Amino acid sequence: MFQKIQPPSDGEKIEMRDEKLFVPDNPIIPYFVGDGIGPDIFKATLPTLDAAVQKAYGGSKKISWFKIYAGDEARAFYNPELTDEELLKIPIDEQRNVYLPKDTLNAIREYKVALKGPLTTPIGEGFRSLNVGIRQILDLYVCVRPVKYFQGVPTRTKFPEELDIVIFRENSEDVYSGIEFAKDDENQKKLLKLLRSMGKVIREDSGIGIKPISETGSKRLVRAAIKYAIEKNLPLVTLVHKGNIMKYTEGAFKNWGYEVATSEFREQIITEDELWDKHDGKMPEGKILINDRIADIIFQHILLRSSEFSVLATMNLNGDYISDAAAAIVGGLGMAPGANINYVTGVMVAEATHGTAPKYTDMDKVNPSSVMLSAAIMFDYMGWPEAGELIQRGIQRAVANKEVTYDLARQMDNVTPIKCSEFGHAVVKYM
Repeated sequence: MFQKIQPPSDGEKIEMRDEKLFVPDNPIIPYFVGDGIGPDIFKATLPTLDAAVQKAYGGSKKISWFKIYAGDEARAFYNPELTDEELLKIPIDEQRNVYLPKDTLNAIREYKVALKGPLTTPIGEGFRSLNVGIRQILDLYVCVRPVKYFQGVPTRTKFPEELDIVIFRENSEDVYSGIEFAKDDENQKKLLKLLRSMGKVIREDSGIGIKPISETGSKRLVRAAIKYAIEKNLPLVTLVHKGNIMKYTEGAFKNWGYEVATSEFREQIITEDELWDKHDGKMPEGKILINDRIADIIFQHILLRSSEFSVLATMNLNGDYISDAAAAIVGGLGMAPGANINYVTGVMVAEATHGTAPKYTDMDKVNPSSVMLSAAIMFDYMGWPEAGELIQRGIQRAVANKEVTYDLARQMDNVTPIKCSEFGHAVVKYM
C-alpha cells in the first residue's frame, strides 16, 4: 500500500462499520508535523497526548503513532534530489504531489483518524493550499471549530467567558473550490464571452472565480451540525449566510438547511418562525431551536451577544472568517482547535488552526495549545472523551498558574515565558 513508509506493527486500524466508528484499544494514528514550528509543537504534543491517555485509562488504552509526511518534510523525504529549478518545471497541479504524497493520503484513508501540523501555502502564485487539498481530496466536508475561553488567557474583550460556540464550516465548496481564471487567461476570455452573452457586465481585466454551493454539500453540513447539537445537548443551531445578496448560493444554503431540519429532525427541532407563531416565544422543553442570521451581523453578535449562540453552521469562506474572529475574542488562534471530518467515511484530520510561523522555527518557543486542543476533539470523536478532558484541564490550569509560552506571557504582568516543550510538561503536571 505504501511506497516509503511503514505502519507500526503493534497497533490496530480504526474502522467504519454500519456508519459507526469502531476504535480498538491500541489504534494506529497517522500524524505529520508540518512546516515551520510544526516539529516543535509536535515534540511537546505527542508525549502530552500519551500522558493523557495513560492517566485516563490506566494503561488499558494506548496510541500507536504512525509518522507520515507532508510539506517541506515530504519533499525532503520523497524527493531529496529535487532542486528548486526542477520543481518549477513541474506543472503547478503536480507540484502539490511533491508536498502531499500519495502515501500520506492513503495512510489517512486507511487508518481513518489523523493529526496534522501547519503547512505552508504559497500566496498569489504556485500550487494551491495543501490544507485545502487534504480536505477536498479526502472529502472532509465539515470543519469543526469549537471556540471557548480558558480562564486566565489574555484577551482584549471584556466578557470572553460568555463565548462558547462550535462552528460547523462547510469544507468542500464555495470560493475555496479553486475554480479560478486569471486575467488574460484563455479560459478567462471564454468565460467572459459566455457571461457577456448572458448580459452580465464584467471588466475585461478581471480575474474570475466561481462560487459553487450545492444542495448536497449544504444539507450534509447542516445535518452534521444538528446531529452534533443533539448528541451534545446544545440548544441552538444558527444557519449563517449572506442570502440577502447571494440569493442562489448563500440564500439557497439557508433554505436547504431548514429543509434538512424540518424533514429529518422534525421531532427534535423547532424553527424560529414556529417558536413565535405557535409558542409565543416560549421554547418547548427538549427541543433544539433552528434559526438563521446574516453573516455580517454574526460578527457583531458573537462579540456583543456571545452567550446567545451555541452551534453555527455556515459555508466555507464565512466559516473561515467567523472562526478566526471568534478565536480573537477568546485570546487568538494559539488557543483555537479544529478538525476536518467526513461523517460518512469516518475519516477525520485534526489540525492546528494557526500558521507555520517560520521565524520561530526550531526555537522551542511557540504555544502548542492549538494542536493539543485539536487532539482533544480527536479523542472525543474516537469515543475517548476522558483523555480530551484531561488535556483541556491541564491547559486551563497551566494558564491559570501563569506557566505559559511567550505569546501569552507578553500580555501578562510579571510573567516569565516558558518553552514550548516546558508547556507540554506543565499540561501533564496539571492534568
